[in-house]
Amino acid sequence: MLALREIPALVVLELVLPKLDGFAVCRALRNEKPTVHTPILIASTCTDEIDRVVSLELGADDYVTKPFNPREVVLRIKNLLRSARDLEESETIECQHLYIDLTRHVVAVANARVELTVTEFRLLAHLARREGLVQPRQQLFREVWDFQPGVNSRTLDTHIRRLRKKLGPAGTFLETVRGVGYRFFSKRPAS
Repeated sequence: MLALREIPALVVLELVLPKLDGFAVCRALRNEKPTVHTPILIASTCTDEIDRVVSLELGADDYVTKPFNPREVVLRIKNLLRSARDLEESETIECQHLYIDLTRHVVAVANARVELTVTEFRLLAHLARREGLVQPRQQLFREVWDFQPGVNSRTLDTHIRRLRKKLGPAGTFLETVRGVGYRFFSKRPAS
């Protein structure tokens, strides 16, 4: 695969390919160390919700259906490239058995490294930096995905579910606030 010889800054991927389907390519990119954090934008003719969900579950960072507005795609690409760069502030967050290095883009649970996509990392970092504060869904869409207010998408729920699974026991730090959004909360009140 060319992407393993010359590591791209970003991959724009169609799901319908002549020899290998896009799901297999996405899975392969996420399973190879050199491209595990490379942002992946799916730009596909597949409009079924299940295709979007499976793509996100396999590690795609964003999904847009054809025909699309070129300006929107350029903005999505800029957003993914911006989030892929190292975060400027040298900061770590540690709570109980979870370690987040915001500068090096490293997450570990109980000293075992957890591989996250760029968007998963941005979402976790955003919530962890605001520990204890409820982050409304629309705010998360705006700040993590640069979506406009009013966007209704299950993308956030899919990312939270994947994050909880990848974080294992630390996944309980991601709390759902029904009807509002999510919050990161590592300190449990005494019973």
